[in-house]
Amino acid sequence: MTLTTSINHRLSYSIYRLGFWSAIMVIVTAVVTVFTPLDVADGYTADHADRVAWLNANREIFIAGWVNQIVAMLSFSGVFFAIAWRIVADSPLRAILAAMVVLMSVVAFFIPKFIAVWTIPLLADTIASGAAGAELADPLLRLLNVSVPFSLYTSFDYLGFWLYSVFALLVAAPLYGEALSLKISSISLGVFGVIYQLMLLALWGGQIAPVDIEAYVLGAAGLLMIAVFAMVFYAWHTMNSFKSDAVS
Repeated sequence: MTLTTSINHRLSYSIYRLGFWSAIMVIVTAVVTVFTPLDVADGYTADHADRVAWLNANREIFIAGWVNQIVAMLSFSGVFFAIAWRIVADSPLRAILAAMVVLMSVVAFFIPKFIAVWTIPLLADTIASGAAGAELADPLLRLLNVSVPFSLYTSFDYLGFWLYSVFALLVAAPLYGEALSLKISSISLGVFGVIYQLMLLALWGGQIAPVDIEAYVLGAAGLLMIAVFAMVFYAWHTMNSFKSDAVS
């Protein structure tokens, strides 16, 4: 094995190991999400005063829930980088574009999630206590509502999902391979990419009511979880192959 080949194998092993553990973290954070509410019950229709009271009463669990979402987002990015690396030999331009899209999605997702961890608890506390700045805090908290799909906050979140759909469309075809795990991941990503674009058109055409947007998006995002599960098996198998080659 030449030095160049050895370095390439080590790099590939490291990237697939990142993808494997990132996929495991995606699954773990998905379980944690079940036990960490991200907003007051009936968030879309909840009264503003009820939201403020809930945020103050559940400050720690709210912050923990959104920190978990940050970890989930970064973990998805790790899986997607491994997928981009998988197609780099056959489709280098698509791989580069896909990696760039993932980086943009990290920024799009990180901004609102950091706001949830940092800004929103402070706003709720300021409003409840009537401290200096309460007059500014009240309309700002309304603007940063985490459940209303047309708030400034959720707009960043849905931008992140749209970037995921662009990534999916870029990698779906070149990812399709002989391994069953690659086929499953490729098809899941491709279907997600197409569905999200169709949902966007339906939204613009007034076919999806604002109250239903979250359900549609999260339903489509289930396809991403299928792709992640498939990549767990592919990354594990690939890492073992690299180990076998190193021993031989």
